[in-house]
Amino acid sequence: MKTLLLLLSSLFLALGATAQNKPAELLLLGTFHFHNPGADIVKTKSFDVLAPKAQAELETMTNRLSQWHPDKVFVEWDWNNQAELDALYKLYLGGQYEQAIQAKYPQPGQRDFYLKNEIIQLAFRTAKKAGLRRVYAFDYLKTTFPFDSVQKAMQQAHQEALQQRIGELFKKVEADQNRKLSTLTLTQLLLDFNTPASMRENKGAYLDMLNKAGSVESFAGSWLVSEWYRRNLYMYSVVQKTVEPTDQRVLVLAGSAHTAMMREFAQYDSRFQLKELKDVLK
Repeated sequence: MKTLLLLLSSLFLALGATAQNKPAELLLLGTFHFHNPGADIVKTKSFDVLAPKAQAELETMTNRLSQWHPDKVFVEWDWNNQAELDALYKLYLGGQYEQAIQAKYPQPGQRDFYLKNEIIQLAFRTAKKAGLRRVYAFDYLKTTFPFDSVQKAMQQAHQEALQQRIGELFKKVEADQNRKLSTLTLTQLLLDFNTPASMRENKGAYLDMLNKAGSVESFAGSWLVSEWYRRNLYMYSVVQKTVEPTDQRVLVLAGSAHTAMMREFAQYDSRFQLKELKDVLK
């Protein structure tokens, strides 16, 4: 009898440990910036997310995302400014968001950011439908990306061929994205941004090109690449440290260049099991 009780006790402990250690589903939803101020190196066209067709698609997408029942939603907002995000989401939950933004920002530029961006249109809408009381900020902004210094280092090292490759890549990415923004629906765009090919493109240039920039004595390119990794590692660490043991499904919404990096991190993280966007939206 004593042996049987010991066996049962060991079995229950093992089952309990298994339940606690079961990985949470992690959906890394990579997107483009719905409100595009043209600040990136690659210049892309704007997409009218407020158009009736796009709004109808957003309703369908956020219905499906909310029916997946995420326990937490993370967005590309400065993690050190959670209070502002909380205040905005509180307005959104109370149905006062648009009126408050219209009153606070009479100028179109700043007002459009708060009305059009993917945090409001996609994350807030999903979180509200899922019954969540908070949306979590996880962006880290204290990094530098001195692309001018990298260009100078390539010039000094006479890396004309590498400079040409980088320039051609920027032109290709710009042309491809502008073509897609002009021809694809919002749903098709988001699914495309989360395909393996798009994710490889988002990561490849850093190691394949920029890390080589400069002479052997110069690490300008590697510095820029390391800063990109650092930013994404810090962002990912906020997710890791915020997710609770009871959370079963986690949605992370960020620019596709970020989520492509985080996908690599998550593959080595026993806490998470990656979930594909196409499977949630089907």
